[in-house]
Amino acid sequence: MKNFLLLFLSLVVLNTTLAQRKNRTVQTVPLSTPTIVSDKISTTSASERLQNFAQRNTSEANSLVKNIKFRSVGPTVMSGRVVDLEVNPANSAEFYVAYASGGLWKTTNNGNSFTPLFDKEAVMTIGDIAIDWTSKTIWIGTGENNSSRSSYSGIGMYKSIDDGKSWQYAGLEDSHHIGRIALHPTNPNIAWVAVLGHLYTSNENRGIYKTTDGGKTWKKTLYINDKTGGIDLRIDPSNPNQLYAAMWHRERYAHNFVGNGSESGIYKSIDGGENWTLATNATSGFPQGEGNGRIGLAIYPQNPNIIYAIMDNQAGRPKEEKKAEVETNKITKKIMKAITKEGFLALSDEQINDYLDEVGFPQKFSAKSLKTALQADKIKVNDIFDYTHNGNDDLFDIQIIGAEIFRSDDAGKTWKKSNKDFIDGLYYTYGYYFGQIWVADNNPDKIVVAGVPILRSDDAGSSFVSMDGESIQGNVHGDHHALWIDPKDVNHFILGNDGGINITHDNGKTWFKANTPAVGQFYAIQVDMEKPYNIYGGLQDNGVWVGSSAYKLGYDWYGSGQYPYKMLLGGDGMQVAVDNRDNNIVYTGFQFGNYFRINKKTNERKYLQVSRELGEAPFRFNWQAPLMLSKHNQDVVYYASNRFHRSMDKGDSWKTISADLTQGDKKGNVPFGTIATIDESALRFGLIYTGSDDGLVHITKDGGFSWQNITGNLPKNLWVSRVVASSFDEGTVYVSLNGYRNDHFKPYVYQSTDYGQNWKQIGLDLPISEPVNVVKEDPKNANILYVGTDHGVYVSLDKGLRFMKMDGGLPSTPVHDLLVHPRENELVIGTHGRSIWIADVSKLQALTAEIVAKPIHVFELSSITESRRWGSIERYVQNEAQQFPIHFYSKSNGMAGITIQTEKGAILKVITAKTSEGLNTANYDLTIDEAAKEGLMKELADDKKAIKIEAKEDKKFYIPAGKYKAIVSINGTKAEQNFEIKSPEKRQRRSMIPAALNTPDEFEEWYEEMGFEEKKQ
Repeated sequence: MKNFLLLFLSLVVLNTTLAQRKNRTVQTVPLSTPTIVSDKISTTSASERLQNFAQRNTSEANSLVKNIKFRSVGPTVMSGRVVDLEVNPANSAEFYVAYASGGLWKTTNNGNSFTPLFDKEAVMTIGDIAIDWTSKTIWIGTGENNSSRSSYSGIGMYKSIDDGKSWQYAGLEDSHHIGRIALHPTNPNIAWVAVLGHLYTSNENRGIYKTTDGGKTWKKTLYINDKTGGIDLRIDPSNPNQLYAAMWHRERYAHNFVGNGSESGIYKSIDGGENWTLATNATSGFPQGEGNGRIGLAIYPQNPNIIYAIMDNQAGRPKEEKKAEVETNKITKKIMKAITKEGFLALSDEQINDYLDEVGFPQKFSAKSLKTALQADKIKVNDIFDYTHNGNDDLFDIQIIGAEIFRSDDAGKTWKKSNKDFIDGLYYTYGYYFGQIWVADNNPDKIVVAGVPILRSDDAGSSFVSMDGESIQGNVHGDHHALWIDPKDVNHFILGNDGGINITHDNGKTWFKANTPAVGQFYAIQVDMEKPYNIYGGLQDNGVWVGSSAYKLGYDWYGSGQYPYKMLLGGDGMQVAVDNRDNNIVYTGFQFGNYFRINKKTNERKYLQVSRELGEAPFRFNWQAPLMLSKHNQDVVYYASNRFHRSMDKGDSWKTISADLTQGDKKGNVPFGTIATIDESALRFGLIYTGSDDGLVHITKDGGFSWQNITGNLPKNLWVSRVVASSFDEGTVYVSLNGYRNDHFKPYVYQSTDYGQNWKQIGLDLPISEPVNVVKEDPKNANILYVGTDHGVYVSLDKGLRFMKMDGGLPSTPVHDLLVHPRENELVIGTHGRSIWIADVSKLQALTAEIVAKPIHVFELSSITESRRWGSIERYVQNEAQQFPIHFYSKSNGMAGITIQTEKGAILKVITAKTSEGLNTANYDLTIDEAAKEGLMKELADDKKAIKIEAKEDKKFYIPAGKYKAIVSINGTKAEQNFEIKSPEKRQRRSMIPAALNTPDEFEEWYEEMGFEEKKQ
């Protein structure tokens, strides 16, 4: 109560102070704006995107921090979206898996382990792969073919002739998204590609392309228009001159998705793809009209006249279907969406009250009060529907025909519909995300279709059974995209979905997971203050998870049965906030603003519901609705739709404290005109910023009593991907903007030092076509900024004047979120495709201007404790040399000589290390030269520390407890630091074996404490 009163009084004072001031005129000074043509943001050219790759590599090569190493901390078990897989027909234990934004991986042991093959090219996103198993040539079509919110665009084709060790660029640079690759069965120089084209803009490079020289040149042989591209492509296995192509009319905008059109259809070529005719014409029996959506194809290999097609039919269902539903006794949201005022008044009070309870209306509303308000015209009937409706409901609001199966038995001349009934639950309203069908090699009536579930039919599509529903293990994720049916064993499938890889040997009755790659698609991450700290994150279609930052990738958890990460919530996981006062209270949720307060200890869950007046305009929530706890009191929760909401009591009650902070509702089928990012100053309670998906930035200095639009002349109509208030200067704020949803890929980062009254563009040396998803300030060093882009992480040491690439093993995958743990000084990276990575940035934080000006500087060295285990080769101890890192900064490239010596100057060891300009690390293995041991023992004896130095089991001599120094010399210049090897502490011996010894190190520690080593000797 005391904290609440203090906060309330603070708000009153802030409001009074602001009322006494005059509003200042917004004056902005833009340094760069995107090119606007007819009010549309220009698309980034293919040449710029290729140039970007060279710039990125140069930034990495010249980076002062390229030697800072990242380590992957998973998670792996939930995996990420698979888009394609290719299996060796002669050995099914060898197969390749393409992930939407996680690159290409290979296994040779049936999925027990995988190796990444495509981590350092211009892009990592993949639409399709194809393999010539005779020559082992791998073809990759970049740019995911699922037109999702986070389907990243590629830059064309790649091929490898050495199993992915190296890659050759193979053209089609402006394709953006590849639907399918088809390879000629006998001529390795001939290939066809279905190019889907740009996701968010019209372009003429869509269609079917053919190469006859192995990808050196391409010829477009089928083109419909600038909104219709190739999504599927199949070859007659008995006649490679006969091909079938599925063309798809598709338009996506930030506010609307059109996944269908009359141009969608199937085309056939009988001359090797040189010429095409429409196979699904008006006399073919295939549906005609604007409802035709994405189409998938399959050819029965033993009789290629049999062709299957699955189509996402967006046409409306027959009226009698809707009428039958309305006549049922139960009121549904679907009924409420279409009901009239008279129809609602005719409903019974019991029906209405049941509906109000089911959809979560506050108790103050009842059938009686709603009917009274309607009769008095105080509200409209659609206000009742809108009150609890959100963007998530639209995903499952079935008013369309949905998935349909068609079969041709005459090589595409005529088509007949196979399914007798609606295939409900397969596609919902987002059939654009699926569109795949397969037929078994030995049975023309056995087909499999993919959607939310995966369905099998043994009667040519007349009826279906769910294969993931049959699983007694319940371990098959939904949303399926890839399948391989073993031609030698039709009960053996390999399946790829949003949850990775599943394998069955019993026709889909049971499955096991093959999810060892860390390919999670994180949207947001957060940390707590436990020791070791935990990392939280929301993932695309894989919920919200939490796990220890100390986790090391491995298979140990198979033995314990406890995976180190735990799921907190399902759905599409979004943002997370943690109450660090006890670390058990977590605020998180799923898409379109559905958030909860969760107690990890008790599993108690409270839905965060912001109420509004009936008849008031509905809130619009972003796919990733922003949420955070106040930096001044964690009872205060901030949350945003198109308006800003605040709770003073941990989310139990809410108040809306702003008007609409966007440009307003833009009609479409995707919620838009929403707040996408929020932040509060750590220096002043109530100083809050918001950024919207339609380009507006606002500020309040009084906790929401008044707001000011500070967008000024920032680039217009771009998505504000992040707004960050400085923790060092109250008036400083950073903003990043993102043009991804306009196929505009330039980086935009701005800084203001006067609360957004004036803006200066920073990061002018960032690669020219990498959209920025996040900008963050280092918590220890005000000069350091981090930026996460669609291809990695960049850091600035001078507040954004110059940026450089952070590599250190981090794949070039999209980075959606990042933060620095304030206690551990570790940079935590949330990638959208390769899970979570961590790097120690303590030395980076210490890089002052004075240090950078020196020719060489050795950072303070940590003390470590001597261990009997050094040099041990026992089976319970990892047989690796102990590493003692020596961190130093060098102003030049060269070879460093590192001398380990005693305080009196006796040289114990000299090592060399190749160095580059910037931060470097040399690892000292804690051994000394045999020739130095006699002198060291004598020196210790003179200091009354007599000790005998003997070779350990690995035949090496290890440095004993004492004080030493490390001297680093480069190009004749030296710098040094002292360090200490401490003696092991004498600990009280335990009288019994502890309850849990979970690791070899824990066992060895207990073994030594008990004195067994001494007794053995």
